[in-house]
Amino acid sequence: MGFWTAFLTTLGIIRRRVSILILGLDNSGKTTIIAHFIRASSVPAAPSPNSPPPIVPTVGFSLEKFDYENLNFTVFDMSGQGRYRELWKHYYDDTDGLVWVLDAGDKERMAVVRKELWTVLSHKVLQQKKIPIVFFANKMDLEGSLTPQECIAALGLEEIRDRTWNIMWVPLCGLE
Repeated sequence: MGFWTAFLTTLGIIRRRVSILILGLDNSGKTTIIAHFIRASSVPAAPSPNSPPPIVPTVGFSLEKFDYENLNFTVFDMSGQGRYRELWKHYYDDTDGLVWVLDAGDKERMAVVRKELWTVLSHKVLQQKKIPIVFFANKMDLEGSLTPQECIAALGLEEIRDRTWNIMWVPLCGLE
């Protein structure tokens, strides 16, 4: 099973056009994960002597479109900076699935992550739609990072009973 097939199966989505909203706090790794998704979906190119451009923080949002296995993806990479989080709700209506990226090494902001997550989940549009969620616990290879089980407990994910969800863990170095 290919990466995208497994990903969509986890989200419970089977259709030709898929709109995904990627949320999480700033510096959690959202844009890096999207770049990895796009590389995984493309035909490998000849090696380039140039390094890939550095990933810079998203301002507002970034839109990525790509095709994979007869599916057309539209991915909204939303800035996680505090001043931009109010924009998130404007994209709930058109999303088929939610990806929440958290920095498992950033224990100090886990309470903020939990607050923002539950603010999103309690929004009336998402309450009605019950879209599936995949949580990416990013940077798991960093010393002192929370384990997936600790992330589940810190965010209160066991309380999510009204929709499909799953957690995946990602080593930062594995995506760079």
